[in-house]
Amino acid sequence: MSIQGGKYGTALQAASQAGNLEIVKLLFEKGAAPNVQGGMYRTALRAASQAGHLEIVKLLFEKGADPNIQGGKYETALYAASQTGNLEIVKLLVEKGADPNLQGGMYGTALQAALQTGNLKIVKLLVEKGADPNIQGGKYETALHAASQAGNLEIVKLLFEKGADPNVQGGKYGTALQAASQAGNLEIVKLLVEKGADPNIQGGMYETALQAALQAGNLEIVKLLVEKRADPNVQGQNYF
Repeated sequence: MSIQGGKYGTALQAASQAGNLEIVKLLFEKGAAPNVQGGMYRTALRAASQAGHLEIVKLLFEKGADPNIQGGKYETALYAASQTGNLEIVKLLVEKGADPNLQGGMYGTALQAALQTGNLKIVKLLVEKGADPNIQGGKYETALHAASQAGNLEIVKLLFEKGADPNVQGGKYGTALQAASQAGNLEIVKLLVEKGADPNIQGGMYETALQAALQAGNLEIVKLLVEKRADPNVQGQNYF
């Protein structure tokens, strides 16, 4: 029952992803091991978590599934459930010891993954359970950076309540302020500078927030940044 190979690695992983609860039960009766790794999702738990099969997730935990195994698509089960918006599964995973700060995958953490769907309830749950908003890595570098680029004002506010640093640097846009400036998210830009974002930090695709706003034609943001002492003479490698 634990022979490995193919897209889903094991029969248990395939059945878990497909939502076949009776087959999953049968496989366990025949000796399937819940933590065998391989295939696209690495584990049966991650496959079931990504697909939203709550009853299978519950059964896998009863049989000893480890929620913190890393690797493969979505990196962890919590990351998978967070990205696909499966709130009840996220709750269960955290109850069973899933670590919200494990890093890896395209978006770096489960918190950043949750931001891809803008699921405020999952974001709130993750930060309440200890997700660190300042962990760096992944496509957007930080959760604040991701939320600022996407225009999720309520999530940006929540991240600040949980200690997000507006001046952490890295990723495509360098800072959260540069990301929001390029995307034209005026209210988020206002909040970021109110919370201490430095408009003259250099780095990222546009080098500064001012250059990002200028390139995108976001005049109101340009005016605001200049009012907040953005230096028009800062030079960068792409726009100067």
